[in-house]
Amino acid sequence: MIDFSLTDEQRMIQDAVRAFMKKEVMPYEQPLLHRALKGGSAELDKGELKALQKKAKEAGFWGIDTPEEYGGANVGPVAEALIHMETGKSFVNFKFGGSAMNVLFLLNEDQKPDYLIPVIQGERSAGFALSEPGVGSDARNIKATAVRQGKEWVLNGEKTWITNGNDADFVIAFFRTPEEGDANGVTAFLVDRAMGWKSSPIRMMGAHDPASLHFDNVRVPDRNVVGKVNDGFRVAMAFIYKNRGWILGGKNVGASERLLAMAMEQAENRVTFGKKLAERENIQFMIAESEAEIRAAKLLVLDCAWQASVDKDYRQASCVSKFFVANMANRVVDRVLQIHGGMGYAKEMPIEKWYRDLRIQRIWEGSDEMNLAWIFRSLREGRAQIGDVH
Repeated sequence: MIDFSLTDEQRMIQDAVRAFMKKEVMPYEQPLLHRALKGGSAELDKGELKALQKKAKEAGFWGIDTPEEYGGANVGPVAEALIHMETGKSFVNFKFGGSAMNVLFLLNEDQKPDYLIPVIQGERSAGFALSEPGVGSDARNIKATAVRQGKEWVLNGEKTWITNGNDADFVIAFFRTPEEGDANGVTAFLVDRAMGWKSSPIRMMGAHDPASLHFDNVRVPDRNVVGKVNDGFRVAMAFIYKNRGWILGGKNVGASERLLAMAMEQAENRVTFGKKLAERENIQFMIAESEAEIRAAKLLVLDCAWQASVDKDYRQASCVSKFFVANMANRVVDRVLQIHGGMGYAKEMPIEKWYRDLRIQRIWEGSDEMNLAWIFRSLREGRAQIGDVH
């Protein structure tokens, strides 16, 4: 028999994060919704986020995915997934401090003091700039270029849909380097905002507004190349598959669990034509289908995280997780809104915000179509076996 039980440490982490979210983070929900109704933002501002991160640090949550040598807890992918499931139970844009994008750990020892360490310590903010206008999932067709001039590179082009791009102090940005021995070669660079790139916000239907970044003859020293020249896709994929597999997947599972709990409460309390909604078969089936899908999604996320924890090739698991969980979350929030009727559609309820926020999950970090194409190609080429779980 396969043992799916959590370890004592994993359960302790899960319980502690759940308690922190209920005590410290969820109380922000109604004030943020009311602030948005008055024309403000439904997101934590920098001061509010830092205050919560400070409380979390005092409670022992700091650098959950950061190696011990940098002062982190390094709890491992499975515990990370569980943590994201708990933080996902609130729409508040909270995240624990003391972490950095995993690609920053690929930097060399000369680069880390200026880029990795300040991000871990909360002194600098980073962005990941791969997508371009007309080039999202098909990232191999990026057009932005980097041309070597002596000991510098000159960067030109535009990046778009960049999360945190409006606030980042620097980005890891990807440019075609056709003059470096490979016409299709792509190289990653560390590019400080002070070097001259500009950003402009893109207003979105939900979630957080990303940015367009503009590079006009931006000069970057040779020491800011990440990894090797023409090796940019290896750098990019290290970031993308983790995000797909158990970070976004974990958050979407958590959001779905919270939403379904709200649906259960509504079904027990709402009476129409003399009967509770919970006594109506169509409502029962909506809730039961959601529960079945959440359970399946959770297992996919945890399996992907486990594969990563034992150094297996988890790319297929990541794509399957990303596709299924994102679609599951969209189906669940739609059912939950329907169960709440008009109130679910009202901005004073969190369901309306979640409805908008969750729609992007089927697009960013790899669209449904791109993940399905990868899944099929892996089966066809023999990199994965049908129904194989490890």
